[in-house]
Amino acid sequence: MKHIKGTIALAAIALAAAAHAQTRSKEPVEDYVHEPMPPGFQVVVAELEGPVFADASGKTMYTWPLNAVRNGDLGERKNEPTCDDTHYKVNTGLQSPYPGGLELPEVATRPSCIDYWPPVYAPTDAKPVGSFTVVKRKDGKTQWAYEGYALYTSHLDQQPGDVRGGTKWWRKGGDGRETGVLRVPAGPPPAVPPQFDVNQIASGRLLVTAANDRSIYVYDKDTATKSNCDAACLREWAPVLAPENVKPQGEWAIIQNSPGVKQWTFRGKPVYTHILDSIPHSREGSDVPGWHNVFTQVAPPAPKGWTVHGNREGDVLADEQGRTVYIYRCNDDAADQLACDHPTMPQVYRLSVCGKGDPALCNKTFPYVIAAKDAKSDTRIWSVMDIDPKTGRKAAPGAPGSLHVWAYRDRPVYTCARDKKAGDIECDSWGELFGLRNGFKAFWVRDDFGGYHG
Repeated sequence: MKHIKGTIALAAIALAAAAHAQTRSKEPVEDYVHEPMPPGFQVVVAELEGPVFADASGKTMYTWPLNAVRNGDLGERKNEPTCDDTHYKVNTGLQSPYPGGLELPEVATRPSCIDYWPPVYAPTDAKPVGSFTVVKRKDGKTQWAYEGYALYTSHLDQQPGDVRGGTKWWRKGGDGRETGVLRVPAGPPPAVPPQFDVNQIASGRLLVTAANDRSIYVYDKDTATKSNCDAACLREWAPVLAPENVKPQGEWAIIQNSPGVKQWTFRGKPVYTHILDSIPHSREGSDVPGWHNVFTQVAPPAPKGWTVHGNREGDVLADEQGRTVYIYRCNDDAADQLACDHPTMPQVYRLSVCGKGDPALCNKTFPYVIAAKDAKSDTRIWSVMDIDPKTGRKAAPGAPGSLHVWAYRDRPVYTCARDKKAGDIECDSWGELFGLRNGFKAFWVRDDFGGYHG
């Protein structure tokens, strides 16, 4: 009975998180494949990442898959967890353009990998459950793994639905050689037919084809039972055909356009690809009146009053004054690849690229986006925090000299002093490796005009 009550309580947490996301956005949340899980594990629907696995307290679980970097490989192989209590003191030289053996910043207080990434330990008698297996750590302890990769939580996540430790955004379009080996939130597969996949972008969970990452679209003139894309329309739009023996599933149904020709529908709309799309996960088709990209789940809206502006390469997010918003990204070059982009982490990396180590110059070049004193956010992905501008660290609310600023994924956002008009992106790719490893990237709402921007 105690186990049943605990299971009911955990299910209630997950359902509450999903209900919060649905109520907040007034949009449906992504359905997923229900897999068997170890006792206490659950699925929580996160605002940006969609369904993710979480432990009994609701903390998101992450993996760290092996990936190539500039001069080697970092991350973990299947069944071989390496994140431990080692306090690394020097860089590897594998990710950075600088040679290995250089002393890391704030080495005396640098945490270990498991300080930032607590392992999801398994009981010594734990048995595999579906895709969840048990792996042995070097310290002799047992740890849960998903599809062979060891599972961890993040010290940054505080509530169920927080996904602050890592992200699926940037991963598909990025490359470990540029971005470093990022931690990735683990989650169940989306409940889509095998012909489809879901791609994480800034705007949400974009539906694409599994074979070639082509965006999926719907047409305003269609109904749930009929495609109204005529012969002229079909020269530009290709219906996504369903195999002969396939059956409807969940939010997916099938219509018959002509004898023996079946087309998939999603949430009551026939789905298509755009023949003229030029790059993967394109938004080009949505420029045609009456046609729209399809999202299994949309991302939360930006703060009230913020706007989107176009330029030669895409659409960028701007604050209330129309100034382009920038995200700071940083992944250090130690063997455990700890992130360095959060205000609780060393600020020397950020200060080096935005102000030559001088906080005053940094604050002038990349000013924080100031939030009103009464500013609030009803989403997890956007928030407000107090920052000490002299150190870049979090400050107590209302502390003398602190700034009240907007944050994305619990990280402050910035504008650029070089931008002079709405849509300017003079500071995009500012920093090491085009701003991917240590630097600033414009907040790209749409990036398919001139290629991938991260």
